[in-house]
Amino acid sequence: MRKVIILGSTGSIGTQALDVIRANPERFEVVGLAAGSDAEQLAQQAADFHVDETALGAADAERLVRSVDADVVLNGITGSVGLGPTLAALETGRTLALANKESLIVGGELVTSVARPGQIVPVDSEHSAIAQALRSGTPSEVRRLVLTASGGPFRGRSRDSLNGVTPAQALAHPTWDMGLVVTTNSATLVNKGLEVIEAHLLFDVPYDRIDVVVHPQSIVHSMVEFVDGSTIAQASPPDMRLPISLGLDWPNRVASVGRPLDWASAQTWSFEPLDEAAFPAVTLAKQVGRAGSSYPAVFNAANEQAVHAFHAGRIGFSGIVDTVRRVVDGHEAWSGPLTRESLVAAEDWARAAADGYLSGTSPRS
Repeated sequence: MRKVIILGSTGSIGTQALDVIRANPERFEVVGLAAGSDAEQLAQQAADFHVDETALGAADAERLVRSVDADVVLNGITGSVGLGPTLAALETGRTLALANKESLIVGGELVTSVARPGQIVPVDSEHSAIAQALRSGTPSEVRRLVLTASGGPFRGRSRDSLNGVTPAQALAHPTWDMGLVVTTNSATLVNKGLEVIEAHLLFDVPYDRIDVVVHPQSIVHSMVEFVDGSTIAQASPPDMRLPISLGLDWPNRVASVGRPLDWASAQTWSFEPLDEAAFPAVTLAKQVGRAGSSYPAVFNAANEQAVHAFHAGRIGFSGIVDTVRRVVDGHEAWSGPLTRESLVAAEDWARAAADGYLSGTSPRS
């Protein structure tokens, strides 16, 4: 029986995790729940799962992680506010099932220096797929990681043709149902850029050995290429309950959490190269990742400001990544070791810088 704390319990990841736990009461026990702001749903979840310890907001979630005995913490919080709970889970020795990619990306070496080997189990479908495939060989046998991307709603479009797309079109993702920022990030491929940084930090593979390939069917969730020419892929119908269940009880599999592929039916899977001219976010993310320090925090925060500006009608779609690039280019890395305070300061600067560029002023780092 694994004792589980779920952070972001009222969101998509959290509710699906509770579905997995509800179906496997002999395997998991919920001992803590935290939500962002939906106190009513949180209270109902606590009643349904007989949970005494709850929290509202990221700061209270961090307190919960530090004070409640648990085997695994599922961090499904959205945004870099999840950094505190991520550090708390690692510092207290819990297994961290990580869906909150921003805390790892923004925290960088601050997070990886605290984590012991194997303590972070990825919940993103792409990184879960890589973790599964990596069990087929040793680290020295890995040639490259290949992350798949659906291509979003604008796959195949030229950069010029993207100038007039609307927020409603950007939110029409062909595969996943996500919130405003994440869905828009999937349309710009900023989300895939963030996942490249996450893959580097999780698996310690250099950026020049991490590739992105467009796979519209979203069946192959990612792949690992080995030195002998073999490629091991993880394939399944799109369903986050599978990587969530692995995160809760890694490396053990939970029966019947998802449906298998129907091999009796004809299927066609396609793969195509990423058009980096139309979608430059992945290239920019690799540059940011190589720079390290406070740059990923600046990249993430500037993007959030630009996404909201796009949905407010202040900039066009291509202006999102253009704004992020200008902010990144204007940033100077934090000179000392990373701390939570220095990362917050970098994020605050990036948000102000993005707003300044959007209003026609030029902020200084």
